[in-house]
Amino acid sequence: MTAEIILQQSPEAVALLDKREQLAATRSLLAERESELAQLRAQLRTFEGRYLRQVGVLYAELDDLEARIAEREVDLYDSDSARNRAAEARRQAQETHDAAFAAAHEAEEFDPPPSLKTLFREVARRIHPDFARDEAEQKHFTLLMARANQAYSRGDTETLQRLLDDHREINAAIAGEGAAAELARITRQTHHAERDIANLEAERHTLLASEIAQLHLEAETAAREHRDLLTELATNLREQVADARYRLDFVNRQVNVQRRQSNEG
Repeated sequence: MTAEIILQQSPEAVALLDKREQLAATRSLLAERESELAQLRAQLRTFEGRYLRQVGVLYAELDDLEARIAEREVDLYDSDSARNRAAEARRQAQETHDAAFAAAHEAEEFDPPPSLKTLFREVARRIHPDFARDEAEQKHFTLLMARANQAYSRGDTETLQRLLDDHREINAAIAGEGAAAELARITRQTHHAERDIANLEAERHTLLASEIAQLHLEAETAAREHRDLLTELATNLREQVADARYRLDFVNRQVNVQRRQSNEG
């Protein structure tokens, strides 16, 4: 649009044009941030799956062996301290087992509750691209539906509810026609997009600070040195598992000798 045409427009029309351009730019940035975060989630989820299969199951096996050793030592020493150690070791073993197996088990058996299904249908009924009034809104609704689908697959009720609340707020709280009403709606939409960008950035920082993200970073550093960090961890754990099995066998033999001596006595 040329400067001459802009000057011929009313101040309201110029302000509306500026706000539309600002909204388009903000939504474009939001789409980029959502794509980046989705890639990060998928990358970490894939790495975590590999970690659990290669390393997590070995940690679970090792902690179970340590708990069994501690429980057999109760038979050997019969003391409160031995019983306390056994209880703590079993608790730790259960936590490690849950970490290694529960996530995969839950993913296989994910069955959204009726409340989540109802909420998702209500969101889809309002922001489906088929209901868009123009091309720009259709593009925006497509991005919103992608976000809704991702939230539904994660069981993320909070995000779905926010999508629904935002739609209701913009379309009900600011009713009416004309440039003033349109300007108010666009301003509110821009504010929501900026808020969502900030939320995505906060989630990104949280993910990058997580233990699995730090381990993934270490694995990438090792890969550049032509090393496989998870394979190295698994190899070390297998050695510890073998040692724990030997110690369990040794404690079992001690308990059996103690019982035999007690019976002979």
